[in-house]
Amino acid sequence: MPILRSGSMQKMRTQVSSEQQPHTIEYFLELDDDPLLMNELMGREIYLKNLDEIHCSHCNRLSKKSFGQGYCFPCFKKLPQCDLCMMSPDRCHFHLGTCRDEEFAQSVCFNEHIVYLANSSGVKVGITRGTQVPTRWVDQGAVEALAIYRVATRRQAGLIEKVFSEHISDKTNWRKMLKGEVVSIDLAAIRDELNEKCQEQVNALIDEHGLQDIQSLVNGQVTQLEYPVSHYPTKISSHNLDKTECISGTLQGIKGQYLILDTGVINLRKYSAYQIEIGLV
Repeated sequence: MPILRSGSMQKMRTQVSSEQQPHTIEYFLELDDDPLLMNELMGREIYLKNLDEIHCSHCNRLSKKSFGQGYCFPCFKKLPQCDLCMMSPDRCHFHLGTCRDEEFAQSVCFNEHIVYLANSSGVKVGITRGTQVPTRWVDQGAVEALAIYRVATRRQAGLIEKVFSEHISDKTNWRKMLKGEVVSIDLAAIRDELNEKCQEQVNALIDEHGLQDIQSLVNGQVTQLEYPVSHYPTKISSHNLDKTECISGTLQGIKGQYLILDTGVINLRKYSAYQIEIGLV
C-alpha cells in the first residue's frame, strides 16, 4: 500500500476560491507541515493508520491521550487557549484579573471578532475572529453564512451570541450536516428578526461598550460554499482510530473537517496530535 504522508495530525487547511459563488474549497492535510491536496484523492480508496503515538501540539511531550484537540494534560490545564472562556467567550474573566496569559489575550481576544449566522444543519449563531472568515464557516461545514456584527473583542462577541442563542441554536448537528440535508435559508431575514427581538438587549450592550466597539452589519452579503462531495451517506457510521488501528474506504467527500468514506465518516480534528499515516489501498 503506497504511503502518501505520515506525521502529526492537525486540522486540514482550507483554501476557498475567490471566483463567483458558490465558492469551492480545496482541502490540504498537513502531516508535519507537508501538504497533501485531499481533493485529488476523491474517488480513490485510501487508508488512515494510527501509529499509536500522541505528541502534545504545544510542548511535544508524549501523551497517552489528547486533551482539548491536541494537548497533553498539563498544557490543557495551564494554556490560555484551553481555558473555558475559549469555548464560552461570554465568560471571559480578563477584566477580573484572572486571565491565564494577558499577552495571549491581547493578541487573540482583543482583536476584531465577527458574530455570524451560518447554515450547516439549519441556522445557527456563532462567533469567530475577523481573520478566520470564511475559514471558520468551512470548518463547520456551512453551505451559507452571513456576518451580522463586527465587534472589538471576543467577550463582546460572546455576549451578543449568548443573547441570540436564546432564540436560535449555537450548535451544529454534525450528522445532518454530513447527510447533506441542508436547505437554503434567508439568513438576512433571520438577522432582521433577531435584531428586532433582541433590540433592547443589544442596545444595552452598545450603551455599555460603545457604538464603535459593536457595529451592526446590515448590508452584509451571504457567502455560499460548495464542498467536494460526490455522494452523501444516508446513514452515518463513524470510524474511531482509538478502537480500529487502520481504517480504509473510498473517499466520497470532504465537508467541515470530516472525510466521507464509503465505509463511514471520520472527524480528523478529533485526532489532533496523533501520529497518523495516510496512503492508498
